[in-house]
Amino acid sequence: MYTLGIRPSAKRDLKRLKNNRIVLISVTKTIEKLSTNPRPHGVKHLGGTLYRVRDGEYRILFDTDDQARSVDVTAVKHRKEACDP
Repeated sequence: MYTLGIRPSAKRDLKRLKNNRIVLISVTKTIEKLSTNPRPHGVKHLGGTLYRVRDGEYRILFDTDDQARSVDVTAVKHRKEACDP
């Protein structure tokens, strides 16, 4: 198991989804699954320790630290807003 952290920027992104409950629930479930599998099928490596996983039209960006066994969600963005660094 990896410890799961959500940065303040990602918390703000999740608050913006509160009007669309179905999307919020789906994204939240995907984030929770990262604690058991930090590199799920379809994950894209963006460089260094940064990864991106898709959930419908939203992208979840996160950092992993395998030595500390932690995952930090940095952003949750609509696919039009998310860009590859």
